[in-house]
Amino acid sequence: MTSASVQRSNLMGALCALVAVMCFSLNDVGIKFLSDSYALHQVIFIRSTIGTLIFLGLIMPLSGGLALIRTRRLKMHLLRGVCVVFANMCLFLGLAAMPIADAVAVFFVSPLVITIFSVIFLRETVGARRWAAIAVGFIGVLVIVRPGTAAFQLASLLPVAAATLYAVIHIVARKIGGTESAATMAFYIQATFIVASLIFGTTLGHGNFAGSGHPSLEFLLRAWGPVAPGDWPLFGLLGLTGVMGGFFISQAYRLSEAAFAAPFEYVAMPMAIMWGVTVFGTWPAPTAWAGIALIIGSGLYLLWRKTAKGRMVAAKAPRRR
Repeated sequence: MTSASVQRSNLMGALCALVAVMCFSLNDVGIKFLSDSYALHQVIFIRSTIGTLIFLGLIMPLSGGLALIRTRRLKMHLLRGVCVVFANMCLFLGLAAMPIADAVAVFFVSPLVITIFSVIFLRETVGARRWAAIAVGFIGVLVIVRPGTAAFQLASLLPVAAATLYAVIHIVARKIGGTESAATMAFYIQATFIVASLIFGTTLGHGNFAGSGHPSLEFLLRAWGPVAPGDWPLFGLLGLTGVMGGFFISQAYRLSEAAFAAPFEYVAMPMAIMWGVTVFGTWPAPTAWAGIALIIGSGLYLLWRKTAKGRMVAAKAPRRR
């Protein structure tokens, strides 16, 4: 692949990442808005059903029709789908109890977790500077969640769990991205969401375990109920942004080098702050600002170091004559 084609591919990947981030940010707002009235698994089931209908009517006809469902990597799709389901559930449960900016900031420890996983599972070497950046990022998490103080709540650890699962998703996507299209990956994600939400709805949708009063637990354990007519447009928006976000983020990491596309996901942070102020009337506390800066700074540094190291290796490689 020529340098010009790599640049074009990276640019398209970056644009896809930006579109995906905007979709996911709108999804976060909608989920948090509905978390006081519906069960999480009901919201996910309705969102994914609408998203699947949009996929079948819009994306599938433009991506090869029924042929895109065929795959030889079904187990990998199911693994990725299960990780996406639980990553989303952890993040959404965290959103129910936390300010949206704090939850999104904590979730952005995912590049740090990806780096740790690369050492454990891929046997990559990480230098002292990157280990220091990882430590700084996790200090940022501690600044936001404030363990040992009256402000600490277990729900603040849910975005950390989501970030860990997102790291697994990232590794799986890179493994199958060479043979599987973004549309195929998006289809199996939506299918997994529907199956998982039905399982949760069957076991928890009766509401017998609700009543704790904790926002996250109530969101998880609340009984399914009728949807208010005025909420259907919001569910429609969730379905659209959910499926389009899944499609475009898969496309981003298929087209672009991961180190190039990943920084564009950080656009979600200012968007989360904006939604928190304009929609929910919450502004990050001074300590949260410090934690946000540490997490975002360490994540961007890790991505920069990975890119710089790749360039150094390429420069030292012997040239073919």
